[in-house]
Formats: sequence, structure tokens, C-alpha cells
Amino acid sequence: MSEISRAHAVAAVASIADPLRRSLYDFVSSSASPVSRDDAAAAVGVARQTAAFHLERLVADNLLVVAELKRLSGRTGPGSGRPAKLYARANGDFSVSLPPRSYDLAGELLAAAIEQSDSTGQAVRVSLTRAAGSTGRELGASSGSLITALTHAGYEPRDDGHGGWMLTNCPFHSLAMAHTELICHANVALVQGMADGADDTAHSASFAPRSGQCCVHVLATT
Repeated sequence: MSEISRAHAVAAVASIADPLRRSLYDFVSSSASPVSRDDAAAAVGVARQTAAFHLERLVADNLLVVAELKRLSGRTGPGSGRPAKLYARANGDFSVSLPPRSYDLAGELLAAAIEQSDSTGQAVRVSLTRAAGSTGRELGASSGSLITALTHAGYEPRDDGHGGWMLTNCPFHSLAMAHTELICHANVALVQGMADGADDTAHSASFAPRSGQCCVHVLATT
């Protein structure tokens, strides 16, 4: 996750930490159709102006959307008044974890590996390594550098004093604890893929488990 995406997710989660905004969000989310400011205000017991302020804050934080503009009076033409905003829950989702975790990425890799295994007959472990390498190359290429890719993925790289990096956080921690061999080999392939995608020939991924850290050590090769 990029720093911008993480900041947006934190802002969204912080937004509904406010009890009133959470009540408004829950009301809109549970409604079968988009709701007006008047309906929302009545549901949570606040003034319409107050509800409007908090509903717009939820829209700004990408938790709600203005689903439509509609004249609720049924009248049209001059004098019929301005259309009312009707709110609905946004389609996106947000998650924040401290330290950073990427279980959604792990799920995508495992799903891709199973699909590839079904279509080719390869062992799932082999397919997972290939899927991790391919995804790593995409991440490395889009990030522009290995260190940026590692940081965005949540590995929290730290200088090892020899031109490489220790990865002080495992984005797949719980999975790695339960399925160590499977996830750690995928981790190595993912990080090496990042290096390849970023055209970084000065570093390589090595399996080097250490207590409390990721199992991958990024070694300087030159």
C-alpha cells in the first residue's frame, strides 16, 4: 500500500471514530435505498444541518457517495426548489493495520496460484512461487525502485550496514507463523521479483529467518 493510500485509509477509519458519524454511516449502510439528509437526521436524532455536515465529511473521506440528486417534493420546474442529495455507502473498502499487513495481497497470490495449478497441473507451491515472482515484478516496475517497493508493501526495510536491507516487518505475519515454509518461500520470490521489476541488479533476496523480522534478507550483490 502506498503512503497516499495508507493515509486515505487512516483518514476513513478516523472519520467514523466519531460516534455521530458512525451512527450516520451505519444508518446509510443499512438502508435499502439512498437516504436524504432529513431521513438521516431523524434517524440519529440531530438537526438537519448537523447531519448534513457529517454526511459531507463521510463523502469527503470516501465512505459515502452522493448516489443521486432528486426533488423529494415531486414538483418540477421553476419554484420547485433544489434537488436533495441522497446518500449511499461507497463501494470501496478500507483497512488499517499496525504494523502494516498485506493479507489481501496474500489472498490474491494464493488464488492466482490455485487457478494456475488447476490449469497447468503444477503443484500449488510451484504456482505460488511463480505468482509471487510475477506480482513482485509488477510492484517493482510500478514503484521505480526496490526500496520504494519494499516500503509500500510494508516490509519496513532497514539498512544492514553492508549495502543491503533487513526487512523488519513481515506483511504476512499470521500466515507465515501458521504456514512458515509455504509463505516464506513465496516471500523470497516476491521480493526477488520486486528487485527484477525495478531493474535492481545490485541486490538479491535471500532466505534468512530472524526472530521478530521477515524471513527475507535483501543482500547487496556488488
